[in-house]
Amino acid sequence: MKIAHTEMRRFQKILERKEAELVQVLRKRDGIAIEKSADQMDEIQYASERDLAIRNVDSQSTLLRDVKAALRRIHDGSFGTCIECAWAISPKRLAALPWAPLCIECQEAADRDKYEATEYLVDALS
Repeated sequence: MKIAHTEMRRFQKILERKEAELVQVLRKRDGIAIEKSADQMDEIQYASERDLAIRNVDSQSTLLRDVKAALRRIHDGSFGTCIECAWAISPKRLAALPWAPLCIECQEAADRDKYEATEYLVDALS
């Protein structure tokens, strides 16, 4: 299934807006600053807030990479096609996640593989 030119332009604009939003958010990294306090409870709180801020930056950086990759796929003509199996990604999935590189079946398989790998590591470390 080929995506219509007008629909492709709509996805491109959505992705470009998301890219600009993420770049703005990632420029502000106030929560990562290391704060010191004489109170040990405050230190623990600061460390917890810093860890959360770092996880958020990591998550947003990953999303930014996905958005940029989707824009590259628009430019090279492969947008809307699963990078794993080469089948069309459903319009509903693209409407929800325009940066999705995988069809739902391949995404579920990737999630299962990741879960199983994590479970294996947990078992191996136990």
